[in-house]
Amino acid sequence: MAIVPVSPERPRLPAWFKRKLPENAESSTTNSIVRKHGLVTVCEEATCPNRQECWSKRAATFMLMGHDCTRTCTFCDVGFTKTPPALDPTEPARLAAAIAELDLHFAVITSVNRDDLADGGAEHFAATIRAVRAQCPATLIEVLTPDFQGRQPDLNVVAAAKPDVFNHNLETIGRLYPTVRPQARYQRSLDVLAHVKKTDPTIWTKSGIMVGLGETDDEVRWIMDDMRRSQVDIMTIGQYLRPSLKHHDIIRFVSPEQFERYKVWGREAGFAHVASGPYVRSSYVAEEVLQGALDLKRLQAGKPALN
Repeated sequence: MAIVPVSPERPRLPAWFKRKLPENAESSTTNSIVRKHGLVTVCEEATCPNRQECWSKRAATFMLMGHDCTRTCTFCDVGFTKTPPALDPTEPARLAAAIAELDLHFAVITSVNRDDLADGGAEHFAATIRAVRAQCPATLIEVLTPDFQGRQPDLNVVAAAKPDVFNHNLETIGRLYPTVRPQARYQRSLDVLAHVKKTDPTIWTKSGIMVGLGETDDEVRWIMDDMRRSQVDIMTIGQYLRPSLKHHDIIRFVSPEQFERYKVWGREAGFAHVASGPYVRSSYVAEEVLQGALDLKRLQAGKPALN
């Protein structure tokens, strides 16, 4: 069994992590709507540092299929269980109603891993996409899915529901999977992304990693190449922040200058867009990230950007 690096002290955050929240940042409206419809958000379950900023803009990332996950990734603050509850068939409609009430133009929907289910929750994802389309036909939908253990029929179910963006995070480099994502497989995650793009080339594919888990900058370049070979369109790169002293240690803090270099490397690798920065997360400002990719596509076609 791989040994997870864990130290007894929390490192001091570097100066560049100090930031001001937007003036009049007020998240009570989002909070009340999430509570009203009985929904779970990854913003809360994963202790996201951007929660107040996003919720003040009425943007939340919804998490399907319960509070607890069937996997034990060492970076993640979501709870673990071997015996999750049965799926709630009312959840897709409740989530769609919340999106309508929040008046979201762009919705990000993720989930815990449900390896206990025969389809990993693929049909639940599809039902949710259909419910949102029915109530909010103009809303763009990004799904951030598990790997469904690589089962192509389950991936086909989600792709057939036609999300605008299919996101599946690699999270880190392949060398670190035994300690960071012990139940996942690096090549399997790459194959998931490649299969969705092959199944429906009109769906934008997206993946993200955290830095600070023990990777080198050379390995960041190599994972970019692996993603592009799997036809990933959009990449996100953010700094890993340790949720607690029980989680994987922070091996390094990456400077803002290096995050800017990652953007350059990503453009050279051929991504339509790379979001790279200390506070970037896979669903952070997801609408703006997709807009960046759309603008590049328009520029490549000789048309002006829309923003």
